[in-house]
Amino acid sequence: MIEMVIDARRKDLGGFEVGRVLPFHARRMVGPFIFLDQMGPAEFVAGAEGINVRPHPHIGLSTLSYLFEGEIMHRDNTGAVQAIRPGEVNWMTAGKGIVHSERTDPLKRSTGGPMHGMQAWVALPEEAEDVDPSFHHHGEDDQPAYENGGLFARLVAGEAYGAKAAVPTSSPLFYVHWELGEGVRTTPPPGQGVAGGYSERALYVARGEIEVGDRTFHEGQMIVLEPTAEPTVRAVKPSTVMVLGGEPVGPRLIWWNFVASSQERIDAAKADWQAGRMALPVGDDEEFIPLPDAPSTPEPAPAPVKPDPTDPV
Repeated sequence: MIEMVIDARRKDLGGFEVGRVLPFHARRMVGPFIFLDQMGPAEFVAGAEGINVRPHPHIGLSTLSYLFEGEIMHRDNTGAVQAIRPGEVNWMTAGKGIVHSERTDPLKRSTGGPMHGMQAWVALPEEAEDVDPSFHHHGEDDQPAYENGGLFARLVAGEAYGAKAAVPTSSPLFYVHWELGEGVRTTPPPGQGVAGGYSERALYVARGEIEVGDRTFHEGQMIVLEPTAEPTVRAVKPSTVMVLGGEPVGPRLIWWNFVASSQERIDAAKADWQAGRMALPVGDDEEFIPLPDAPSTPEPAPAPVKPDPTDPV
């Protein structure tokens, strides 16, 4: 019932570690999810820099930020300025192009504190790749939740278990946060062949340890399920699990922070950022991340499924 297991690769982003799960060389996407990072867990001491991601551009995707602990301040060139806190959702749709930054507020930086969360990118379907950029913030009340017998489940985005979250998605998907007490059993949304099921699904263990079938998995592992699998998941010890998936939107190129169905779109975005044609966020326009050095020639035909050596921010 398990198609693949992906171990998060730990990366130091300058005093702050993330676990990079997607894209993976043998599995670029799960449904429309093309990028997944676990941020932390970390404990920032008073006066530490915290999160400090300078303004940078995106095209062709929606970003989804979700925290277990801590706080991040978002700014983008649509005019949005929004702090995100645990249980809330920041959903930013880049479409034809957006520029944003993510930083720790100076007051939070002075006091320090924990940071733990997830950052996901969702590739847009072709008909939505060139939509106008937008930003939506959703509090806990916008996300259907269920709690009983040691299980807490929150539908962060999309549709699952007969419920629908408020996040304005562009293609069929689901993203669920589970908190499982020791010994608790539950099941992911149904797979292919079941009414309302999804063809691609995965579980990511952000904390703890779970059993899927007769195998045990620990923090930092993604379990990609076979399309028709209907497993029961059991928490070996208290665990935090993100459950995600949906329907594929087709092959995608990913270069730096750009996601697109064609090389032409990526080349145009590179030229726009290099030439300064993409506005910086109001209130955070003193600096930005420059375009990485990269070959100017297009990637070969199989590029949609070929990993790119340039890491996203």
